[in-house]
Amino acid sequence: MTRFKKFSAVTLACLCMAGSAGAIGTATDAAVQARQAHMALLAANLGVLGGMAQGQIEYDAEAALAAATNLATIAGLNQGAYWAEGTAAGEATGSNALASVWDDAAGFAAASEALTGATAGLVAVAGDGLDALRAGIGPLGGSCGGCHRTYRQRQ
Repeated sequence: MTRFKKFSAVTLACLCMAGSAGAIGTATDAAVQARQAHMALLAANLGVLGGMAQGQIEYDAEAALAAATNLATIAGLNQGAYWAEGTAAGEATGSNALASVWDDAAGFAAASEALTGATAGLVAVAGDGLDALRAGIGPLGGSCGGCHRTYRQRQ
């Protein structure tokens, strides 16, 4: 197992243990914390790829493919329990989700599917060189930004 894969597995295990160890109070808190952890895992992996694309981290085909694969795996998780009614901003502590998540459920589902597609596209090219990685990140960034603009409260 590569160092990157070990880090990702350890990070996920720590997040799961924190939740099961009583760090989460109510079901509403659990939903918000779960989706925040989900987004943090996406951001950690995107940070590796973005760093490579921007020249801040040396391109490494194996690490790029691992991060892209992690993104695709995380994006493909069933998130139904994360988006429980009553967990919008103003309803649940720490939530930045706008009511439009629930008011426009079909649009939100489409945005989730767009993320899944963008991550799959990135997996297909991440290990093929820096130029391919840069081209593959564009659709992913568009997917993330589009969802955040529509369904997330600005901070």
